[in-house]
Amino acid sequence: MVVLCTVWGMQQVALKATAGDISPALQISVRSGIAAVLVALVMVARKEKISLASGLWRPGLAVGILFASEYVFVSQALHYTSAAHTSVFLYTAPVFAALGLHWKLADERLAPLQWIGIAIAFAGIVTAFLGHGLSDSFAHMGQALRGDALALAAGASFGATNVVIRCTGLARAPATETLLYQLVGAFVLLLAVAATGGELSLNPTPAAWAGLVFQTLVVSFASFLVWFWLLRHYLASRLGVLSFMTPIFGVALGAWLLNEPIEPTFLAGALLVLGGIALVSGYEWLRDAAVRRHQSSNAYGPPRSKARR
Repeated sequence: MVVLCTVWGMQQVALKATAGDISPALQISVRSGIAAVLVALVMVARKEKISLASGLWRPGLAVGILFASEYVFVSQALHYTSAAHTSVFLYTAPVFAALGLHWKLADERLAPLQWIGIAIAFAGIVTAFLGHGLSDSFAHMGQALRGDALALAAGASFGATNVVIRCTGLARAPATETLLYQLVGAFVLLLAVAATGGELSLNPTPAAWAGLVFQTLVVSFASFLVWFWLLRHYLASRLGVLSFMTPIFGVALGAWLLNEPIEPTFLAGALLVLGGIALVSGYEWLRDAAVRRHQSSNAYGPPRSKARR
């Protein structure tokens, strides 16, 4: 999970670092298209088939559009705001997913502690939005806020993707099939965005090629397959808590590799966001830990009634 979170935190940094040679929209489209072919080959090797008659193509189309929309917003956000800001706002997705699942599924109703976490996270979002230096010009601040809003929209799309997967037949489909729908959607829509914006040019520098290899083989293919493997072998709640490291790595790597400034107000907001998400997504883990602690204390301490006897 530490390695995965480092990779996911690095992807926004890599996109922004090579944006002068190849646009983020084109990078994401190319990486998604190649990764889709690789996933299809994995499915063929495993003898997995996509059954259009099962009706999964409808939610598959939905997650494809939502996943693509997420990265449309990311690619545009990176034009206006930092990789650090994009990473933090993108990973507000668990908050939006929790709200959607609360509305759609009875067994996903939010507990009071989770509502507190959502309130803290949204307070952090507001604080982080104010994290741009007051010395910046009005035009620069307006552009940065626009980028932050686009990154937040990416987080909402990310969360909505998870809701659709959880609430439809895709919850029972092979992970490779679900991933294939998302990658194909991102390839098609991002290519259209790049073409419409005149962003199809490529300056074949070593950095551009290295970025494409990293984005394609490491981010879109290997990391997602490893993630789905982890979900089959470990508790999802614990993995969800550990995934909070991703925006932390995103902020740190942006500051280190891109020399992005970290404003104190933004840092405070980011910490609030992470704390709120920890309460929302880590609620089951916290509850189970409290139960185990209570059971352990009962096991080693006899009831007072017996002690009096």
